[in-house]
Amino acid sequence: MNSFLEEQYHRLGISKEVLQFGESMEQELFDRFLEIDARAEANQLKVIEAMQKNRVSAECFNQSSGYGYNDMGRDTLEKVYADCFKGEDALVRPQITCGTHALALALMSNLRPGDELLSPVGKPYDTLEEVIGIRPSKGSLAEYGISYAQVDLLPDGGFDFEGIQNAINEKTKLVTIQRSKGYATRPTLSVDRIGELISFIKKLKPDVICMVDNCYGEFVEEKEPLEVGADMIVGSLIKNPGGGLAPIGGYIVGKKECVENAAYRLTSPGLGKEVGASLGVIQSFYQGLFLAPTVVSGALKGAIFAAKMYEKLGFDVIPNGTESRHDIIQAITFHNKDAMIAFCEGIQAAAPVDSYVTPEPWAMPGYDSDVIMAAGAFVQGSSIELSADGPVKEPYAVYFQGGLTWYHAKLGILSSLQKLYERKLVNL
Repeated sequence: MNSFLEEQYHRLGISKEVLQFGESMEQELFDRFLEIDARAEANQLKVIEAMQKNRVSAECFNQSSGYGYNDMGRDTLEKVYADCFKGEDALVRPQITCGTHALALALMSNLRPGDELLSPVGKPYDTLEEVIGIRPSKGSLAEYGISYAQVDLLPDGGFDFEGIQNAINEKTKLVTIQRSKGYATRPTLSVDRIGELISFIKKLKPDVICMVDNCYGEFVEEKEPLEVGADMIVGSLIKNPGGGLAPIGGYIVGKKECVENAAYRLTSPGLGKEVGASLGVIQSFYQGLFLAPTVVSGALKGAIFAAKMYEKLGFDVIPNGTESRHDIIQAITFHNKDAMIAFCEGIQAAAPVDSYVTPEPWAMPGYDSDVIMAAGAFVQGSSIELSADGPVKEPYAVYFQGGLTWYHAKLGILSSLQKLYERKLVNL
């Protein structure tokens, strides 16, 4: 590393010892980074092809207001998403406020009283517990007479096929498959493994709807869950597909009927996709999608860099430094509250926004314990931007993700290690 670069890191608080340790880890990742770049190139071409096919033009960026009738930009973008993710139709709207909202919308619009929802991959992400009614909440699926069944993964992370077969019954209407790990230290599901699970379920009950929570997984692989049999994929635009530019929004892509059901639930029966103004954010949706493959590649490099470093220091990491990647999240288990908090403080200190703020655990809505979150983002809560969070309870695992560029992700990880090093929580 040249002296100018060393000086820049030093000015940002990174010591020589931490920098040298990071450099040694980075050199070992050269071939993996080349693979990530090649995949990003393939996904970039896929996005461009979808945009060209649907004749995206400057007129698509015009703002609509009020009812949003005949919003060409909105309607074209949904065709782009459908083609890009290989679905029949898509709903991509700023009126979908977050990933949890998108998932709730997909579930509530495609389930009816008396139906049963099945999760064959264990407990879903914490914020969905109240949507489903696992934890009582106003307006939950349980309040509408929709029951819930769950089959946990096997201890080795495999699917409990016998348990799934026993759980599926005449009431089972929709199966939800969470691709990413959420606040659990389990492996993320690859697209191929999701396909294997869907194939098994469809043989048992062909008409069941298979929905994939695709959050954090978009553009990590060369194909998406709709290509292996999913009926519907759901995600947030302030994660991967928004490329760091989308200021809000969510998407649902898949079978036309599933998407139509969601559109009528989002707006109103009789209105559906015909209304919903783009409100001046549509260009950021297009440009964010265009940049997404490159942004995701930087986040992936950061995740692998973090895994490599913290695994070397003796911490449990999922995935480890050599495993294949299927989302942008890196779990690091500290078994130490102080180490977990120090890590998050380091991530915050590396942010371009609010770097001077010290993150503290707090009772965040939708969670059953205090949560610590580090994020100095241009878009509030954007987890494609450099961020880290986790519930402050045993095993004190932190979930790191994002970084709009590889260089920022690298700085964040070095900064996190610097905090642990200064507090003598690690030895280099």
